[in-house]
Amino acid sequence: MDSQPPEQAFPAAFSAHTSRFTRTYQTYLDKVTPFTTYRWIGTAVLLLIFMTRILIAQGWYIVCYSLGIYLLNLFLAFLTPKFDPSLEQDDELESGGPSALPTKQDEEFRPFIRRLPEFKFWHSATRAIFIAFVATWIQATDVPVFWPVLVVYWILLFTLTMRRQIQHMIKYRYIPFSFGKTRYARS
Repeated sequence: MDSQPPEQAFPAAFSAHTSRFTRTYQTYLDKVTPFTTYRWIGTAVLLLIFMTRILIAQGWYIVCYSLGIYLLNLFLAFLTPKFDPSLEQDDELESGGPSALPTKQDEEFRPFIRRLPEFKFWHSATRAIFIAFVATWIQATDVPVFWPVLVVYWILLFTLTMRRQIQHMIKYRYIPFSFGKTRYARS
């Protein structure tokens, strides 16, 4: 008799279904990976739907604020180099290690490696927007707050952190975007 006892049948069935769901989800992610523009358009549409829900429902401002802080955190990680030359732990990188950013005109080119790659940035942002959208349908997450304070605080936080990030980019001479850079044709 190879059948499992009834108390072990449910966990095995649940595990099989979650494993199948995980494989299907990963297959979907693998298929959408090359379509960067369409992925970001879909995320922008999802964000627009979320913001429309917030405006129509006139609530869930704390969910919106939390999403804004999380997206700002993701964006800063996206703009930051993987090996930050300003950190003391990266002393060997500052002294010319294999992944240090070039600081002089005659130094060898080293590519910009992000702390948070574009795909993980997109995936985390889309997942966060979806979770926030689901949270707007749960009454317990509608905490009453005075929303103008949250907006002013978020704008202040965004301004200060972006100013610091731009100063860091100027000080260590790196540009995290590829537009505007020289492109060489293959021969």
